Amino acid sequence: MQTAEPVRRAREIEEFTNLHFIHPIAGRLVVVLARLHIRPNAVSLAGMAFGVLAGVAYANYGNPLCAIAGFVLMIAWHVMDGADGQLARLTQAHSETGKILDGICDYVTFAAVYVGLATALGRQHGGWVWCVVIAAGACHAMQAAAYEAQREEYNFWRWGRKSTTLMELSAPPRPAAAAAPAQGLLDLLHGLYGRLQFLISGGTLVFHQRVAAALHARPELAGAIPQRYREVFAPMIRRWSVLSSNYRTLGIFICALANAPLYYFWFEIIGFSVIMVILISRQHARYALFFKGLDTAELAPATCAPGETGRPPGS
Repeated sequence: MQTAEPVRRAREIEEFTNLHFIHPIAGRLVVVLARLHIRPNAVSLAGMAFGVLAGVAYANYGNPLCAIAGFVLMIAWHVMDGADGQLARLTQAHSETGKILDGICDYVTFAAVYVGLATALGRQHGGWVWCVVIAAGACHAMQAAAYEAQREEYNFWRWGRKSTTLMELSAPPRPAAAAAPAQGLLDLLHGLYGRLQFLISGGTLVFHQRVAAALHARPELAGAIPQRYREVFAPMIRRWSVLSSNYRTLGIFICALANAPLYYFWFEIIGFSVIMVILISRQHARYALFFKGLDTAELAPATCAPGETGRPPGS
């Protein structure tokens, strides 16, 4: 079965545990799911079910077996979360609706785990724990949105992969096409969420407009700009992966097994937030470096390095 884009994400920015563990397992599962004609949205919902069960298990984290069960169920969610996207790309069944559903399932999973842990912690420490957990959840949402925005931006400018939000940001305004009420609402929600992602992550409208303007003014840079983007931003995206859900899953498990999940929530609020601020600051420095190349006309039409095809790894 052929697809116009790779089933796996680009290796150059892939998070380590996804690259070597989660997504290889998901890739094997996707072959089976495709043969059974299972839809990507069904895979997303199945993953969410694993996440909710993980929350139930973590509600009893004082029992080490329950903490281990919660971790295993979270790993199962990660696999399904990787499989739904791979399946969508393999079967050409990806859609904005599916992307919204995937995001909802991700947030429901962590909400279930946080509620499970908060329920257990509340019995031990009192109701004030819920304030800490809610604050941690809000920080988590912002951090995850910032990380996803950077990956989407990279795939858009480096590989030319579709991004409705970035296409809107980097193009002049045009009249909206008529749409069914339900689809119109989904498009509105997706657009608002996408813009919120880029607002939180430090990505600016000026950046996307300037790159689009450079491409319009100098079409010969169509090959050079993606190469330049890779050189400047690929190392940065790998640093952003510290905010991925994988490390949160591991952190939750370690703290629960140590009978101290409250420490995880404090680190979510303080530690991960400080990391995000540092990453945003460095991202702005990278933007400046990228624009310096444009402003001084240092770019030339790109040539591929030996062994490089100019296509996403895995294509």
